[in-house]
Amino acid sequence: MTGWPPPPLLARYLLTLALPPDDRDHVLDDLEDVYRNRCDDLGHRAARHWYWRETISFAGRFAFERLIELVRGVGPVIEPDPRERRPHMEGAVDRWTGEFRHAARRLLRAPGFTLICAATLALAIGANTAIFTVVDAVLINPLSYPAAERLVMIRGIAPGSELRGEFDPGPEFFVAYRDEANLLEDIGMFRLMQSTARADDKVDRLYMVAASASLFSTLGARPLVGRLPTREDDMQRTPVMVISHWLWTTWFGADPGIVGRSFEAAGQRRTVIGVMRPEFRFPDARRAIWIRASIADERRIAPGSLGFFLVGRTKPGVKHSVLAAQLDAIAKGLPERFGGDASYARLIAHHRPVVRSLEEQLVGRISQPLWIILSTVGIVFLIACANVANLFIARAESRRRDLAVRHALGAGRLGLIRSQAAEALLLATAGAAGGVSIAAAMVPLLVRAAPEGVPNLDLVAVNPLALAFTAALALLAACLFGLVPAIRFSRPGALADLRQAGGVGGARGHVTRNVLVVAQTAAALVLLVAAGLLARSLWELSRVDLGYDTKDVFTFQVAPSRKELNDGPSFALFHQGLLERLGGIPGVESVGLVNELPLDEAFGRGRFGTERTEAGAAAPPILPYTHVAGDYFQTLRVALVSGRLFESTDHQVGMANAIVSRSAAQHLWPSEDPLGKRLRFGTDPAADPWLTIVGVVEDIRATGFRQDAPDPLIYLPLVGPAPRTWVVGSPAYVVRSPRAASMAADVRALLREYAPEAPMYRIFTMEALSRRALAQVSFTLIMLGIASGLALILGAVGLYGVLSYIIAQRTREIAVRMALGAEATAVRRMVVVQGGRVALIGVALGVLAALATTRVLESLLFGVTALDVSTFLAMSGLMLAVAVMASYLPAHRASAVDPIQALRTD
Repeated sequence: MTGWPPPPLLARYLLTLALPPDDRDHVLDDLEDVYRNRCDDLGHRAARHWYWRETISFAGRFAFERLIELVRGVGPVIEPDPRERRPHMEGAVDRWTGEFRHAARRLLRAPGFTLICAATLALAIGANTAIFTVVDAVLINPLSYPAAERLVMIRGIAPGSELRGEFDPGPEFFVAYRDEANLLEDIGMFRLMQSTARADDKVDRLYMVAASASLFSTLGARPLVGRLPTREDDMQRTPVMVISHWLWTTWFGADPGIVGRSFEAAGQRRTVIGVMRPEFRFPDARRAIWIRASIADERRIAPGSLGFFLVGRTKPGVKHSVLAAQLDAIAKGLPERFGGDASYARLIAHHRPVVRSLEEQLVGRISQPLWIILSTVGIVFLIACANVANLFIARAESRRRDLAVRHALGAGRLGLIRSQAAEALLLATAGAAGGVSIAAAMVPLLVRAAPEGVPNLDLVAVNPLALAFTAALALLAACLFGLVPAIRFSRPGALADLRQAGGVGGARGHVTRNVLVVAQTAAALVLLVAAGLLARSLWELSRVDLGYDTKDVFTFQVAPSRKELNDGPSFALFHQGLLERLGGIPGVESVGLVNELPLDEAFGRGRFGTERTEAGAAAPPILPYTHVAGDYFQTLRVALVSGRLFESTDHQVGMANAIVSRSAAQHLWPSEDPLGKRLRFGTDPAADPWLTIVGVVEDIRATGFRQDAPDPLIYLPLVGPAPRTWVVGSPAYVVRSPRAASMAADVRALLREYAPEAPMYRIFTMEALSRRALAQVSFTLIMLGIASGLALILGAVGLYGVLSYIIAQRTREIAVRMALGAEATAVRRMVVVQGGRVALIGVALGVLAALATTRVLESLLFGVTALDVSTFLAMSGLMLAVAVMASYLPAHRASAVDPIQALRTD
């Protein structure tokens, strides 16, 4: 099969390194053949996991054979004799089996040591595995499309124009780029929507995509059943659609005869021509239906109708900057080809294309937090390994007599290393087993806590690739905490003097342990500072005044049949009737509705002219607007500045009133009273009548807490001056009630009576939307908080363990000091100072590391800088305080030594 991406390059590279030269080519070819077949049968993602699983299996087997040869001391055999290889292997396996058996017995005789090491490793490995499963599904090759690296999203900016930030182009851009951009192989256009679908007895509001037929060819998509739209469908304007695998299985029972059936979607009866594969989830997993968005006649394109997404497939080797330059030249000719007014010509004069990879566009918002969290738990893993390494060093020092005896009896150095490595591997295996259990419990919690809109969240699971990652972590951990003491205490010089056995481990041992504690403390402080900065940001965000109150507000949307609500009066009558019925539910204080709900939907934008702008022949400014009705302002407690709010008569045909926000009034009529002023929605004096300003309300931050300043906002009633103007699509109801969290059942019961065929959807509380708006920061903070807490605990345990071991080794010295008159407080002070000195060095290094690394958090911070002095001081103080507490416990035990008893002890 040629359509799917090649096998994972990293896996193929690992196989190339691991496999013997004679086996390499045919193994790689065989694996690739099976991989392609699995792509056809199971899809790319499942095939990729299979390839990784086979990679780990093959590489592990050959690596183990080489390791056995090395441990035997004969070196790697490039061309072994088949008749000799099996006896050698059997002997090596027997030796390792014996070592594992003896290691298991030793570990069982030290249950405290075994349990602490295994639990420490399980926490660290489990956290890393859980985060890796999310990163694997979301960030590692998230696009299941052929040659996904050549897919780009095309947007635009127009600095100096009335449009702020990036925007999505209009259909004329799509046509021009399709016809003239020779650096693109293909290009597709689409827009996102939500609309009602009705099939038999099923009615629901579904996420849909209105797309050109070329979108599917651009992505390289293939249907599971039926066919995809073609350009002929676009030209003939046939009402066809493609449905998702999820909709096919849940609504139609995976009926293979679905092709050719029709049902209502987006206000029209459409025919199903295909079912997409399960892995096709463009642009996200929520999309259930793809309908046609055709351009049959480019002469009917109205230039300036922005808001369409463009996805292109570049030719091989084309750089984004080169493509952007070509698209810029093409866009400059749009007014000549498609016409447009003077304001459109000014927009194109300032326009610059923005080209970025589709992967970056889809996962860019969440990629940085996920990589930060994965790096964070990686640091926790290293801290855990340092902790276990400290325990292993102490254990190896206590076993020096045993190792020396084994050496004297003829055990070689490799045998001694093998003995200690077996213990490390068993502990790492136990930690990995516990880690898998912890990861399995953590993954559902991570998915629930993740911000909305993260792609592929439904694919997050502990899969074979995650298990392979866990195995690799366990092996790495065994090397990190087991290799150093194994090599160090197997040296002939370390075993020569039996008189040291059981005594003080020596200055070198203390230095090694202290270095590990310093590294733990520094790493823990970096995590603490990062968590502190995010906590400060979340606190600052929570204090932002949105201009409205989200507490005790329930919100939902309803989708009545468009056949009955095809003009302004009928639309207003339906919704005003429902507003009255909702107000009668027990506990409801007020009810309103709005076309674009704050914190959930982006406002529409339009040109609003005043008498001053028309007199000066200036272009009317583009401002955000929305439609409201009922007690919307009272429900969200948006303050009235002057004038009045809308009344029921304002939603009748012939009325032409509007309300503006404070900043909109200042923008349109600076230093003037806006009440009674006139405003025109549109640019055509013949078709767009004047609106009269009847009220001014306070500004709101509708798009979120991070909004720099409130947008000027125009509020319009449900219907305009003519019967068919301003028919709002599907407004959101806002209901203020102390029972906001439990009102859904009451509202559903009411809707079954009032509008039985109208589905209820997008059900929230405003407090939940508020939490969702903070989810990116709070999710990262929760993960960093957990990781930094683990790091703090592990750091304290590591310091406690080192000091406890030193106290145990220096018991006779302390006893002599106390016998000669040293006071208990002096002994405690000595131990605490020793621990504090080690911790202070770690804190100093941690501050330097934090200064260098916390800058990666800048895009997540709000109201605080990455170098916030107070956060650094507070976290450093916390780290030192914990270190002093960890030092005090062994210090107290040291001061309680009975000198006579200690001096009698051998």
